[in-house]
Amino acid sequence: MRALLLILLTLTCALRPAGAHEMSMAEMQLRETSRGEFIWQWMATEKGAAADQLLPRWPEQCRLDSEEQNVLHCGADGLSGELSIDGVGRTYSAALVKVYWLDGQARVYTLTAAQPSVHLFGSADDQRGWSEIATAYTVLGVEHILTGIDHLMFVIGLLFLVGFRRQLLWTITAFTAAHSLTLASSALGLLVLRPPPVEATIALSIVLVAGEALHSRQTLARRWPALIAFLFGLVHGLGFAGALKEIGQPAQHLPVALLTFNVGVEIGQLMTLGLCWLLWKLAARWPALAKLRTALLYVIGSCAAYWSWLRIAAIFA
Repeated sequence: MRALLLILLTLTCALRPAGAHEMSMAEMQLRETSRGEFIWQWMATEKGAAADQLLPRWPEQCRLDSEEQNVLHCGADGLSGELSIDGVGRTYSAALVKVYWLDGQARVYTLTAAQPSVHLFGSADDQRGWSEIATAYTVLGVEHILTGIDHLMFVIGLLFLVGFRRQLLWTITAFTAAHSLTLASSALGLLVLRPPPVEATIALSIVLVAGEALHSRQTLARRWPALIAFLFGLVHGLGFAGALKEIGQPAQHLPVALLTFNVGVEIGQLMTLGLCWLLWKLAARWPALAKLRTALLYVIGSCAAYWSWLRIAAIFA
């Protein structure tokens, strides 16, 4: 029975896409053609037409052209006031609104379920308050980590390797420090790598941690788990940076966006560890559940091995 469960779980894992740091983003573009006049459209996505799922609510003075629905008239006040999008957080986790102004400048605004509206000021001057940016990017960081199954598998693998001991604190701290470093470096343009090798290395890191957790030999990973977490954390940070690049980064508040996105990632990570701790406490009441540890590690390792093959193949595709 346990073998059958293992096979089913592994097959389910294999059906998931190889790229795990993917977010469901919709993108709208508005281009100012003359003072107060805009052409707007939803960009094509893998999920189909965003117009079927999302409904923009324009500032009060803006009106759609009666004949051409992709033309927006905002008059002398321009595109100023509150812009909101109904439906964000359902099919799409966030919506990017890219505004190209008449003077050649551009701004990117991010709307989420927690922050479904943004205040525009009618020009390229981005006057959004830092608290508005912080809220949006914290939520996006939490959502990204909770939907990034490969990252969660790595964290759970570290947990199986170390256990709920004091050493776990140092291990997770090292992992956090490492991915924060490369996330910041990549977002600031100081370190840029192609996504396929990064994603392949992330998958291989899970295979290694799961394999090390399956035995009790005193290997490097068991003696120095914090070192292993730090080294692979550098690569995971590049994966986070790829997601942040897809979301878009506000030019005027980049440090705030970068910091709060990372804070959101850490909140999601702590939520995962907290849930694992509760399950561990509950499992302690039924010793028979301890036998599932090996099966879970095999599932994690098998999924990661499958992703590794696909991602390595993508490097040479």
